[in-house]
Amino acid sequence: MPYFSVITPVYNRIDEIRDLLDSLSKQTYKNFEVIIVEDGSTTPCKSVVECYSETLNVKYFYKSNEGRSIARNFGIEHATGEYFIFFDSDCVIPPQYFEILESELKQNYSDCFGGPDAAHESFSDVQKAINFSMTSFLTTGGIRGGKIKLEKFVPRSFNMGYSRKVWDTVGGFREMFSEDIDMSTRIRNAGFSIQLFRDAFVYHKRRVNLRLFSRQTFVFGMSRITLKLLYPDSLKIVHCLPAAFVIGSLAMIVLAITVTPWAITPLAAYLLAIFMTATIKNRSLKIGVLAIPASIIQLGAYGSGFIKAWFTKILLKRGRNIEEEIKIRKGK
Repeated sequence: MPYFSVITPVYNRIDEIRDLLDSLSKQTYKNFEVIIVEDGSTTPCKSVVECYSETLNVKYFYKSNEGRSIARNFGIEHATGEYFIFFDSDCVIPPQYFEILESELKQNYSDCFGGPDAAHESFSDVQKAINFSMTSFLTTGGIRGGKIKLEKFVPRSFNMGYSRKVWDTVGGFREMFSEDIDMSTRIRNAGFSIQLFRDAFVYHKRRVNLRLFSRQTFVFGMSRITLKLLYPDSLKIVHCLPAAFVIGSLAMIVLAITVTPWAITPLAAYLLAIFMTATIKNRSLKIGVLAIPASIIQLGAYGSGFIKAWFTKILLKRGRNIEEEIKIRKGK
């Protein structure tokens, strides 16, 4: 029986699954199974999965499209391991990942863990710029796996895991936006331990262009208000910073146009800091330049989604309450 069960939902991502499976086949630690759950894709990846049947203990399931959370839970129900590991289909796993993870769990066991993400050298410049904006402390992204703690660490579903005991007690993911934050919160509230394993990182491709990245982060911002409705004490000051960025930037632009051009100085200095940090970190002037629009989008889209959801759901109290939304998404 494998100790780890890797569970990945996929929807029309053949090339991504190929890269993921290829990286898993090169792991130095082999005591794991892989479960791929095809969530109603119109272009199934079964043939790609079958190519790795001799190098991996891999299982493939096809089901109707119901959402990634339900697909993950479907995978858990067919898993045989004692510890479930969740990767997104757009991840590439370093060869020593499971060797590091096993060592971490032996030394300091945790019921649930999460790991950070990084940009692989093969990623495009846009992907590296997006990765910077999502992981840098300058954009609040660093709080998810950074050394400076502004809130309790919350594992994200692109790189997290929990024990079978957690599953038996808490259950699986709910079909909602930011389902990983909801899952982590329920695990913590049930009294289970959660830890960050910094060395158990993955390469996360994320979105391949800024337009898709903008749509994704806008939804992230809206979902933060949904989480507040579900967990009233979950909203922290750090979650409001992108909204403050949007309001502050607009105010500076208006003042620069109507009063004095110097009003834009704080924003310009901030963007310069992003440019310099991204350039040095990636050793690339081009990535440093791309990090500016990527960071503006990450903060601006998230902040805009946050403001919209706060205005409609909290101030105007429009729409269904969170429990009703969850029941509808679960088909109840």
